[in-house]
Amino acid sequence: MPGGRLSHQDRLDIAAGLADGLGYAEIARQLERPTSTISREVARNGGAGGYRADHAHYATASRARRRRPAPTEARGDSQAIEPRRAYVERFATMMVDGGLPRMASRVLALLYTSDSRTLTAADLVRALRVSPASISKAIGYLERVGMVHREPDPVRRLQHYVIAEDVWLKAWEVSARTNHNWAATAAEGVELVGRDTPAGERLTQMAEFFERLSEDMSGGAGFQDCLAVLAVLWEPDRAAELAARLGWPVERVTDAADYAIKASAQESAEEAPRQAAVREA
Repeated sequence: MPGGRLSHQDRLDIAAGLADGLGYAEIARQLERPTSTISREVARNGGAGGYRADHAHYATASRARRRRPAPTEARGDSQAIEPRRAYVERFATMMVDGGLPRMASRVLALLYTSDSRTLTAADLVRALRVSPASISKAIGYLERVGMVHREPDPVRRLQHYVIAEDVWLKAWEVSARTNHNWAATAAEGVELVGRDTPAGERLTQMAEFFERLSEDMSGGAGFQDCLAVLAVLWEPDRAAELAARLGWPVERVTDAADYAIKASAQESAEEAPRQAAVREA
């Protein structure tokens, strides 16, 4: 409908197209609208970097001095969609309680409960009803901690986001690192205020608590030492022999060795800056 007003869904599609890096002409073609309509809509509502569908819709209604209700799903569709949407929000809240940022939790919950293996930024914008900038920030965080990775679309200029296969191990590792950082920060405070002061006593208790918690979550120092030894002694051509001795499938042995190598490398990378700081002190 080239001459009609833009609907709320049209604006959601515009926001999704901008999130996917599409140009005005491509968005206009998909919506069967003039390119000028799309460019004006985006320009008057924050530009390509700040366009938000909900804000644009209500701002336009305000300028027209009349209200227009946002479109809703058909009754049959809403009965199927709303329970899943509510579950995604409960799932996300649980992850927030576990320490993940709110928007990252919502994105992860949606990816985990989606019927599709991957979702694009446009899919996430539409489903969560948030701005492309919010999705970009959440995806950036999840990528940094290794819980999500992206796969390029071989046909279109899109990025598909996929949950890492070991996502919950990654979440556990993030939590363990957070506890270690709490312990390190508290220990730094002890050095600053003095162990024998009231503040020093409180910070010492805090440091000891979070250091114990971090070690328990990561298996303790002895466990880390075992992983380091295994990583050094591992010989791939002996996988079948070890599997026979343990009564394990070969894949279980190789998975264990891969985990040991990765964990040992990560521990070495984290330990190097601490050792350097000790030498400088």
